[in-house]
Amino acid sequence: MMAKKSKKTLFAFLILTVTLTFGQGKTTEIGFISDNDLYTSSKYDMYYTNGLELFYRFLSKNDNPKINKKITEFRIGQYLYNPRFINEEAVEVNDRPFAGYLFAEAGRGFFYQSESVLRTDFQVGFLGPNSLGEQLQKGFHNLIGYKKVYGWENQIQNTLGLQAHVMYSKKMFPSKHNDFIDLHFQSEANLGTIFSGVSTGFMSRIGFKKLLPVYDSNMHEASVSSEIQTNIREFYFYIMPVVNYQFYDATIEGSMFSNSSPITYDLVPLRFNGEAGLKYRHNNFNMSYSFIYRGKELKGDVNDTNTGYFYGSIRMGFLLK
Repeated sequence: MMAKKSKKTLFAFLILTVTLTFGQGKTTEIGFISDNDLYTSSKYDMYYTNGLELFYRFLSKNDNPKINKKITEFRIGQYLYNPRFINEEAVEVNDRPFAGYLFAEAGRGFFYQSESVLRTDFQVGFLGPNSLGEQLQKGFHNLIGYKKVYGWENQIQNTLGLQAHVMYSKKMFPSKHNDFIDLHFQSEANLGTIFSGVSTGFMSRIGFKKLLPVYDSNMHEASVSSEIQTNIREFYFYIMPVVNYQFYDATIEGSMFSNSSPITYDLVPLRFNGEAGLKYRHNNFNMSYSFIYRGKELKGDVNDTNTGYFYGSIRMGFLLK
């Protein structure tokens, strides 16, 4: 009799252990974002040429009933900018300055029950030679046997990066709910020593599967949850046209504290930008591909050659306990 009770107790313990192990929410996510113009075309390799970010985010304590979840996030990243031509013969033909930006970021996202989103973040970093952009690009091209890069001696000079960013998104027509399409109004602003500008526009999700609420969706990186989530599927197309007014861009104009950069240009302040892509989630795995267009950014003696441009962005994330 005692042996049977012991077996039942052991069995119950194993069931409880399995339930606690596999039935917990996924409260953290790690992953990366890789941007590159080669993800859209091998012919049009120019301007914002590469970006890499590593991120770690986790669910934060929330006592506000109007907020579904709060998420804290940390990132490190590097952005690289080139003119259109990087061959030896075109060292003096620059339609955009070379520039590198290396940064660390901390942010917080507030995801409301109404499906509105407020995100804020702060960055500290370096623009210029301290960003190690030249070493990374030349080393990578050499590693993969790609063409040599010339012209980094003309890069934007060192300046300290201090940035603040805020984004707000509000769901439109909430009373007319549709499981497979929605529309959101979005605005964001950047203020700092590297970028200062504002953007506003719309974002729409069109689902191949039933859309998750924004506070659970990977659209704004809200997949982490304290609740048990089983057999989660998310797959949708999204599109986001925006109008951008750029007050300042140190990667083009140089440092606001010094005019020592050898090549700088004035901005085209008013631009049209656009983004579209596919986002997918299967349980603990997130991924997306985005096609991103940026309107013409600068003016000067390069008006005939400098144009709008596009690049691709790949994101992958993995949800953990």
